[in-house]
Amino acid sequence: MRGYPEDVFNGRPVIGICNTWSELTPCNAHFRDLAERVKRGVWEAGGFPVEFPVMSLGESNLRPTAMIFRNLVSMDVEESIRANPIDGVVLLCGCDKTVPALIMGAASCDLPTLVVSGGPMLNGKFRGADIGSGTDLWKFSEEVKAGAMSLPMFREAEVCMSRSSGHCMSMGTASSLACMVEALGLGLPQNAAIPAVDSRRSVLAHKAGRRIVEMVGEDLRISRIVTRNAFENAIRVNAAVGGSTNVVIHSLAIAGRVGVQLSLDDWDRLGREISTIVNLMPSGRFLMEDFYYAGGLPAVLRVLGETNQLHRDCLTVNGKTIWENSKDAPNWNPEVIRSLDRPVAANGGMAILRGNLAPNGAVLKPSAASPHLFRHRGPAVTFANIEDYNRRIADPDLAVDEDSILVLKNCGPCGYPGMAEVGNMGLPAKLLQRGVKDMIRISDARMSGTAYGTVVLHVAPEAAVGGPLALVRDGDLIELDLEARKLHLDVSEEELALRRAEWRKPEPAMKGGYQSLYIERVLQADKGADFDFLVGCRGAGIPRESH
Repeated sequence: MRGYPEDVFNGRPVIGICNTWSELTPCNAHFRDLAERVKRGVWEAGGFPVEFPVMSLGESNLRPTAMIFRNLVSMDVEESIRANPIDGVVLLCGCDKTVPALIMGAASCDLPTLVVSGGPMLNGKFRGADIGSGTDLWKFSEEVKAGAMSLPMFREAEVCMSRSSGHCMSMGTASSLACMVEALGLGLPQNAAIPAVDSRRSVLAHKAGRRIVEMVGEDLRISRIVTRNAFENAIRVNAAVGGSTNVVIHSLAIAGRVGVQLSLDDWDRLGREISTIVNLMPSGRFLMEDFYYAGGLPAVLRVLGETNQLHRDCLTVNGKTIWENSKDAPNWNPEVIRSLDRPVAANGGMAILRGNLAPNGAVLKPSAASPHLFRHRGPAVTFANIEDYNRRIADPDLAVDEDSILVLKNCGPCGYPGMAEVGNMGLPAKLLQRGVKDMIRISDARMSGTAYGTVVLHVAPEAAVGGPLALVRDGDLIELDLEARKLHLDVSEEELALRRAEWRKPEPAMKGGYQSLYIERVLQADKGADFDFLVGCRGAGIPRESH
């Protein structure tokens, strides 16, 4: 059969290798080789490897946004596993949406599962300095608008920024999710930070192939690893590394698949007292390559474990506890991985804001924001959608100043649809030219994990379903109080009731097809933006003895 001797099918566990390789996803362009490394390990350990493709999600190319297809890919993964005689699965994840999509699909089947991340790119090098993907892109883009950088220089920097295979090398969403994978226990130690082109990434993939065969023999299923305590570890780790706001929404979706109760309030409570000690962009100055050389995530886990901020007994895919994997981890560079007495940010967790503007919550990342805006009251400058923002933001006559609050509507799960990464709205050029570096921005959208600024995201419920954000008008006063976790629209309930009566639901961008299904069945951001009919674990369906 298929050129294999008959005996290879006798008693060998079938290991699925779920591959998100695609030439359309540059972050995952090296996954063909990575899959071959996994196969070597599987064969060595006595398994039978079978590679299968799923749709690949690359944030840089997909329209309207990669996020709209996360749930679709999770369905592809789930049904590919369930419909085939697979005993265990290795998930090859790179660009950020591939990580939650693959884990969500596998979690709904609850087989032995191991994640191999693709790894970050090498540091960008531009005119003698290190530059980070995303973070410096936003910075340089603003400098072009301010007249401080020429377009030819901008294009030169772009080439210097992406000089190897791998995902964004700042602590963007891909790197943050790779850290989440390791903190949850789904990846082998050092999975998060080894650069994509470092030979040790290939070694890790080889070892993963061996280990997944052992996991099948031990019946070490994903549900035994991804527990409530494992999620608490991941939340604290995200704070310690200065991770992306996107991890919030993806973790909620993954938790829903494994039946773990997780909420926005857990994110605020568990991360609030955790210091950001990893000095990486966008919160700090270094990049993932430096993080790996400094000791990687095990060095961070050791700090958390030594200060009772880690559930030490959580099981990981190598059969050891997370503390056994990290208790002796060295820190080779205390400037990259700082001590608790000199953190990058004293309170590194996500702030969950509530109030009449966000009854079900909104997310702000304090470590990437400006302290002088942590308590602010200002007039709203509203944009009906991202197209309206793009048309008007550069208008020199736009009524806006540094005290204004930019408000973007209709960019949430239903509104865009897919909740695009447009929440970190660029500032008006006329303010940039006056030296303004930051303003409060509020939306129901997401932002890239590589971005920074005082940006309030994931406002729930979103404007497109009639949330209070839809009712904000130019000049309305909005108050942000980070310490009080407050986001308040200073408009009377009577006036809001009148506006609500006038509000009309926007027409969807597309009728029919997958987008219609998405809009009809997607949950709001505070619930993880999964489809309502996908929440929960349905099991593998096919018992091993049947094949």
